Formats: sequence, structure tokens, C-alpha cells
Amino acid sequence: MRHQDLDTAVDDSVAAGVPLVIAGVTDADATSYLHAAGAAPDTVIALYSATKAFTATAALQCVEDGLIDLDAPAREYVPEIAALQVLEDLGDDGTVRSRPPTRDITPRMLLLHTSGLAYDMFDKRYALLARERMRHPSSTPLWDSINTPLLHDPGERWTYGTSMDWMGLVIAAVRGKRLDDVFAERIYAPCGMTSTSFDISPDMRARLSRVYRHQRDGSIVPTKVSPPDTPELDMGGQGLFSTVSDLLALLRVWLGDGSAPGGQVLRPDTLAWAVQGAPGVEPTPLPSAIPALTREADFFPGQRKSWAYSFLRNEDDVADGRRAGSLTWAGLPNVFYWIDRASGVAAVWASQLLPFFDPLCEEGVEAFEKAVYAE
Repeated sequence: MRHQDLDTAVDDSVAAGVPLVIAGVTDADATSYLHAAGAAPDTVIALYSATKAFTATAALQCVEDGLIDLDAPAREYVPEIAALQVLEDLGDDGTVRSRPPTRDITPRMLLLHTSGLAYDMFDKRYALLARERMRHPSSTPLWDSINTPLLHDPGERWTYGTSMDWMGLVIAAVRGKRLDDVFAERIYAPCGMTSTSFDISPDMRARLSRVYRHQRDGSIVPTKVSPPDTPELDMGGQGLFSTVSDLLALLRVWLGDGSAPGGQVLRPDTLAWAVQGAPGVEPTPLPSAIPALTREADFFPGQRKSWAYSFLRNEDDVADGRRAGSLTWAGLPNVFYWIDRASGVAAVWASQLLPFFDPLCEEGVEAFEKAVYAE
């Protein structure tokens, strides 16, 4: 692999204005490339929705162990989910009119994002509800953020949102322990991860990157919010802190046969069906309801896509890049990864810059991918 071309792709992004980029490439056995600009290679970053890859892995482990039936009502594991109603009307003052759903939410729906749950940054109605919550803050803001109405009946269509946060609660319930403890025992340890957790240890805090924000005037400034040492709630859809090296270790599980240096993480037969796109589940572009957090996000416009367990799946080759069947997703501060099982390569391109889908970051990811496949 021509490391000089990869270095140039990373360095050019920082030269163009991205505050920091950490990028890495791995095959099924080991990391083959790791480079950082504007940061150190072992900088700890906020993963945001890249957390979902860990939650999907832990959920499938529960399926393997017979603890979760993907088609059973999720309320059998987390009774609180039965209280979620379908949104019928939302007043300008945040008044909600809702009705009971026509069917139960299942763990399969949570993994496939067909539960009906959404995110405030991608839906104007949710954004209004979020503003109302901010006007009347409670002592459990993370819980409030997922205890929200459904936009449609469960199973009706794909809607990206807090489904994986609820999946994390399901995993914690069936394992009888905190989600971070489940991850530590069944993912961090076998994969050899040393800097991944919902908690921020003193060592991780010393290496923690700030999150930056791209202002309307073009300037980039650091945000002032500092995450707590321990969260109110372990969120299966967000909340992990990690390093690119640790994230690559998880991608190797999905790239290969499910094994890791410390043992089998997922069975090969589980991977065989989990990487396939679910029939009838069609991901759609993500509109922007909160421009400070995200621009409109459309992954691979014009190409066929599906949703696997629980990743976006390319159904077409990408020019000068990943092959059809590749899995991908991202985290809000422009943390991107992909898993190309056909080519035997997985990669991470990570920054800590808002909003999501920032043009500088999109250009940087594209240039890096092309450099990865130039060989």
C-alpha cells in the first residue's frame, strides 16, 4: 500500500481546514495503516453513531446465546418500550396527539431501523419536541431523548433514529448488567481494545479530542461542552469514546470470520446472514432539521442501497472504491468507516467536526478511499 498517497489524502484535509483527521486501514488480521494529522494516532474521539456497530455485535451475540428472539415483542425484554405511541399530530407548542401502534416493536425492527423512532436532527417534528424538552429540562435528559413517539407504525419503513439506543437497553436487560460491562467482557477484551468505553478514564481524558463546529461564517471553533466521566445512561446508538485503532479491531471481526485475538466474537454463520441486506428495507436520504448538527446526508446518491444488521450496505460497486456488498456507517462529528469483505479491507476516516456531512470532510473521505484502492 502506498502510504505516501494515503498520508497526502489525510494531510490535505487538515490543510484544507478540517481541524483533525485520524485514518486507518486494516485487513482481516491486523492494521496495515494508521496516520493522524492535527492529532495523535491514539487520540480518543467521540464515536457518536459509530457506537451502533458495537451494539449490533452485542445484539447478535445475544441472538447466538438464545437470549434474544429477533421477532419477539421487544416489550418482553424492556417493558417501557410498549408505552411508545405513533405520532398523529404535533402542535406548534409541542402538544402531541398520538395513537397506539398497530403492532409491537421487535428487536429485528430495532436493528433494521424500522421501529418508527427518529432523530431530532433529521426530522422537524422531533426537533420541535427536542426544543420543548430543553425548555423544561428533567434530571434524565438521555432517557427523555429516546422516550419519544413513533413517526409510523413499526415495520412500515426505514426511519433512522434511536432504535439502537433501545437495542442497547434490551441487551443490558437480557445480560443483567450495564451495557458497557457487556461490551467490555464480550467485545473490548477479546478484540484487545484498551481505550474504548462509555466512561472516560483519566488516561482517556488526557487524550480526548475536543469536538469542533464549522460556523456559518466559515470559521471553525471548538465546542465548550465537556462530556462527563460517566454517562446518565449507556446509549446503544451513541455515547462511546474510542480510538481509531480500537474501532479497526471491531471492523476486523466483521471483515473476517468473526474471530479476534482473544476468541470468537461472532460465529461465521451469524455473519453470513447479518451482512446481507434485509428484503424490503430501503434506506433513504437524511434531511437536515438542525443545520448546526447536520447537513442533508445522502450516502452514494443514485446507487442501490439496502440495510443489513445494522449497517448501510452498498449494492453496487463504488467507482475507484469499495465493492458491492460493503457495509458502512458513520458518527455525527464526521467519523466514517467501511467494511469491504469482497476486497478484504476495512477503513476508518475520523474527524471531530460538526455539522455532519461537512463538505471538507466529504471531500477528505472520498480522497482517502480512492487512495486506499489505488493499489
